[in-house]
Amino acid sequence: MTDVLITTEELRALLSDATELTILDVRWALGDPHGEQHYRDGHVPGAIFANLDTELASPATAAGGRHPLPAVADLQDTVRRWGVRTGKPVVAYDNTGGLAAARAWWLLRWAGVDDVRLLDGGLGAWIAAGHDVQTGENPAPGGGDVTLRPGQLPVLDADQAAALTGTGVLLDARPGERYRGEVEPVDSRPGHIPGAVSAPTAGNLGTNGTFRDPAELRERFAALGVDAAATVGVYCGSGVTAAHEVAALAVAGIPAALYPGSWSQWSADPARPAATGEQPGTPAV
Repeated sequence: MTDVLITTEELRALLSDATELTILDVRWALGDPHGEQHYRDGHVPGAIFANLDTELASPATAAGGRHPLPAVADLQDTVRRWGVRTGKPVVAYDNTGGLAAARAWWLLRWAGVDDVRLLDGGLGAWIAAGHDVQTGENPAPGGGDVTLRPGQLPVLDADQAAALTGTGVLLDARPGERYRGEVEPVDSRPGHIPGAVSAPTAGNLGTNGTFRDPAELRERFAALGVDAAATVGVYCGSGVTAAHEVAALAVAGIPAALYPGSWSQWSADPARPAATGEQPGTPAV
């Protein structure tokens, strides 16, 4: 777990020891455009705001989905502006159990930044532990020196995601009602990729908003047909909360690939089939 998560006490100790690190506040939620204001209202001391829409993604397109991976050169400029230095830790958090911050964790790990961890429980756990918060804004310090090495975590394109439903397990990390096609608040069609298995990210967390322990997560994923020998892929709406599922699988000791385009890309292509209902299903007519 230590290579995925960091506890509030571990982070406090790093701050008390004046360890050189970068703390990213990734406050973002679907339908809430005020993440940066939430950050200004109170954040972990020393944290800088990371904009998921503009820094952790490229502009949305029908061909690429709502949150395509950023160009590597742009991402390198961003992380150097954040002050990320070779061999120094990065901690990412939000106030939604890591559902947004996991995008930063996954993206930086994919890009070759080795020591990136999620603050388990996020800002809520930090405050509940009695630690101080800071208001206002910390400017990005600059001075980073990392050279990114993309491709350090596996990714899937649409064809590979479709093929995985026959050779492995493709998990759909969206809420169950979106998987079933009962509602679709943002993407072009309701439903799910035929053959995908519903695995909402909320199931990765306990009642206190921290990750369930590894044994519980292994049990959860085993019930969905996943074990350490399985080939696993994950998608969601736009490749954000799917990163949280990849993190939870990593905590459980199970490697998984991310389909960054996710349902926003898949559903925008009329040639791609969709299924609805509780079961993985076959394409809807």
